[in-house]
Amino acid sequence: MTGETTVPTAVRIHGRSTQRKALRALLDALPSHGGQLTLAGEPGLGRTALLRWAARSFRAGPVLHLGPGPYVSAHSTAEQLLDTLRAAAAATPVLVCVDDAHLWDAPARTALARAARRLRTADRVGLLLSVATDRAVDPEFARLPLVHLDPLSPSRAAALLDDVTDGAAAPAVREQLLAEAEGNPALLVALVRRLSPAELRGHRPLPHPLADASALAEAAGGAPSGPSAHARDLLLTVAAAGQAADGADVDAGLVHDALRRLRPPPAPGPRAEPLPEQLALAGDRLRFRSPLVRRTVHATAAPERRRAVHRALADVLEGGGHRLTGLLHRSWSLGGGPESAPGSADRLAAAADRLAAVAADATLPASHRLRATAYARAAELTADGAGRAERYTAAAEQALLAGCPEQARPLLAAARDPAVPAAVRGRAELVRGGTELRDGPVGDAHQSLLLAASLLAADAPAEAAAAALAAADAAWAAGDLSACLATLAPEPPHRTENPAPGADGPADARGPAAGTGAVVHDHRVGMRALLEGRLDRAGTPLRQVVERGRTEQRPEALLRSAAAALLLGDVDAARSGGARALAAARQLGSDALVPRALEYLAYAELRAGRHPQARTHAEEGLRTALRAGQRNTAAHHRAVLALAASIEEEPDVVARHVTAALDTARRHGLAQAAALAQWAAARADLGRGRPFDAADRLGLLVLPGPGRGHFAVWRLAVPCFVEAAVLAGRHEDARAVLTDFADWAAFGADPQAAAQLARCRALLAPAEHADGLYRHALDRHDEAGGDFERARTALLYGKWLRRRRRPREARDRLGTALAGFERCGAGVWAAQARDELRALGAAPHGTDAAAPTRLGGLTPQQLRIARHVAEGATNREVALALAVSTRTVDYHLRKVFAALGVRSRLELARLVGEAEQAQEVQGAREARRAGHHEKTGAQH
Repeated sequence: MTGETTVPTAVRIHGRSTQRKALRALLDALPSHGGQLTLAGEPGLGRTALLRWAARSFRAGPVLHLGPGPYVSAHSTAEQLLDTLRAAAAATPVLVCVDDAHLWDAPARTALARAARRLRTADRVGLLLSVATDRAVDPEFARLPLVHLDPLSPSRAAALLDDVTDGAAAPAVREQLLAEAEGNPALLVALVRRLSPAELRGHRPLPHPLADASALAEAAGGAPSGPSAHARDLLLTVAAAGQAADGADVDAGLVHDALRRLRPPPAPGPRAEPLPEQLALAGDRLRFRSPLVRRTVHATAAPERRRAVHRALADVLEGGGHRLTGLLHRSWSLGGGPESAPGSADRLAAAADRLAAVAADATLPASHRLRATAYARAAELTADGAGRAERYTAAAEQALLAGCPEQARPLLAAARDPAVPAAVRGRAELVRGGTELRDGPVGDAHQSLLLAASLLAADAPAEAAAAALAAADAAWAAGDLSACLATLAPEPPHRTENPAPGADGPADARGPAAGTGAVVHDHRVGMRALLEGRLDRAGTPLRQVVERGRTEQRPEALLRSAAAALLLGDVDAARSGGARALAAARQLGSDALVPRALEYLAYAELRAGRHPQARTHAEEGLRTALRAGQRNTAAHHRAVLALAASIEEEPDVVARHVTAALDTARRHGLAQAAALAQWAAARADLGRGRPFDAADRLGLLVLPGPGRGHFAVWRLAVPCFVEAAVLAGRHEDARAVLTDFADWAAFGADPQAAAQLARCRALLAPAEHADGLYRHALDRHDEAGGDFERARTALLYGKWLRRRRRPREARDRLGTALAGFERCGAGVWAAQARDELRALGAAPHGTDAAAPTRLGGLTPQQLRIARHVAEGATNREVALALAVSTRTVDYHLRKVFAALGVRSRLELARLVGEAEQAQEVQGAREARRAGHHEKTGAQH
């Protein structure tokens, strides 16, 4: 090594907002009363850094760092320690910090914990402890308020890495450092420290292994050891078994069988040897309390003993018929690299071939995570450059299917070799592009997938076509219409209808394009025709994709079928394909495919107007996407959740999901997710009676010009824009978008579009034509189904009828709208319908009883105006929203001020807010009372 990278001695704390919030609450309360808090986490997670941060942040008094020594001895009692703490805080509040309290001897730990529990709030002592969780937390400490530290998230770990390296790490090196550190800050810093500047910048190969024994021991605070030879072998065997385990725990029977092969069992005595404190036993499963300690135990063991343990595990597993795990441990027992015995190259090569062959056996029951580990180990033992690159690529693909993109990226970096054949490099680029498509800038994904298509064209044309279609998916997500069309250009003459070997394998990395050549070709032709506006030529090939999906069992092909059905507007086929893809992905145990299947299913439910079902699927999809490290997929799920919440009375929920979706969308170039999120925010504005805000947001998405929003979203948002624009007085803007929307409605890809078009035309039509257009729209809704859109049309028709002084007809339409909104859970729109019914003097059932008495004296029209003004609308905006003159609003508002005794719009907003909060409380009480009566009736 030519030198070490200099790491700053002090770096800022990254993340830990929850822990710092808890610490800040303790510090802020100390001037008036005391408190206790325990920070718990495995070694290296930053407990000491947080204690130091708290000590620097405390300004109300002195900070006492307590440890065995001047203040506490092994013979201290709780009373003596308590007296010491109270004496320190006699004149001023004091913060007492105890780092690594678990290292105190047992009597001192007991005294400390008991003293902490007996501190009074009046003592003004803040006691801040830190304990490591690589062993069982002392029961005395566990009774104190506890805050856990978890590993850093990928983004926080990346920020820390950039901080300690000043951003000097090469991208591939950065990926490997983050993967090896597994979110442990101390380990990340230790790994950086052992690299030379040339290694950090990617000019020299990284040492192997990157996380060696010294780096792991530095982060863990030393090499763990047991009290006896048997305990040390037990620790090492559990650590070694964990190398090939799917989870954090291992089978205790396997461990004990391997131990019996290593050494005779300990002689029986009056008491069995206790389990080492680093281990926990739950049923028949053993695990390390700290993943870092597990890795450290394995890395710091003597090489001969480590190989012996793997050999014993291999013997047990192969004897039990566990081929893949047995071969893995057998390969580790052979060593490799510096640990290899002389003349063992042939043995290592044979082991690599056997391991790769078994990992590729689809009939063998094995998880994607285990296959990824097997392929990676086979690659390590492979001397041939092309074979090594192929095996690293296969390992990365399996890691993606297991939902571990953070593991896939360094494997792909290891697969880079410009000397290997084009087809091998092409498959690596295919996997890399698929990784970025789900969790990275989609522009980068587009270029990687185009490169993959080029490299694969000669030797694997079916895979090349799949890569090109996945590149089109990336351009679609980015909203780059010209790139999407260019990527979907007619295929070269060498295209084949039959997939190349491996093209139909577990291909999440290859995106929705994975499948037979015919499906890829038809989807490609259909998508291009659709984007070119040749709607008549798009239907046939897309329908063929949907039809082939009806007999498919593979989740990738089912996802492609569901996507084609969505393009056609066949929401039933899309729901069916998405549901079958979800079932198939779950059956395969693919953590990567599940969130994508839920994405298609949620979109289909949303297009069908089934908002509650869409929300349910998107909530599960968001959880699974975040677990699988698919931030782009998570952004799409957040957009669906925002759209579902936009029809409910949850503006805060809409805002939260919109903000989160836009955060990822802007950083990764997800134009489609961004457009959906903006549409959700605008629809929430429109539902709450804010047409100006809605028209401003939607105008950026739907109005013609270079700034128009995503080509797959703007048509869906046109009906909302027309409604908002008409209410805001922007009739010409509304008319400007109807020609394109009429073409879209004629294509039939959106079941609601024809009815929505008639509604839009009714909003813009003169009185003599509007009545017939509203009726025609309702008829088309009856054909298409969907409560929400039909209720919206009935609401607008009812408003129109009321303005035309046709109260009986208006009451019928508004009552229908209210029933439809309530049935589909559209609370914010139901409130509009109730307001309109009140304006007609027909209070909906169950609303008057809950109305607060102070607002109850207002007329229905005055109440509506008061609510709009309380939400911040100007008099002109209220007039447009209610279809009355500004003078009428002025008149009623003066009456409202006089009736309520308020003098400003601010006072009015506060009064309305308090009244509506009281109404919600009353409604909740009535709901509980009704539930009680229903339960009582059921019992009788």
